[in-house]
Amino acid sequence: MRGKDGGESALQEAWEEAGVRESRIDPDPVGTYTYNKRQSTGWGIPVETMVYSVAVDKLEDSFPEAHERRRRWVNAETAAELVNETELKTLFESQ
Repeated sequence: MRGKDGGESALQEAWEEAGVRESRIDPDPVGTYTYNKRQSTGWGIPVETMVYSVAVDKLEDSFPEAHERRRRWVNAETAAELVNETELKTLFESQ
C-alpha cells in the first residue's frame, strides 16, 4: 500500500478483511509467500506477500469486507490445512 510500511499495510488488511481494530504487531515479518493474484481480466499477477504476527486486542463486527468474509479463529496447524498456497502452509506449520 502506498505510503505504508509492511506492518502498517498488514494492519490495514487485517482491518479491512477481519475487523481487527486494536492490535500489537511484531515489526519484523515471520516470512513471505507468493501467489498469483487474479485480475478482473482473468490473468494472474505474481505477488510476494509479507506475513506478520499480530496480537489482536479488539475486533469490530462491522468492517469493510464483512459481507465477503467469515471470521474464524484457528490454531496454526488448522490454518495450514485451510490454505492453498504451499509457502503459506509451510509458514503456518513452522509456528
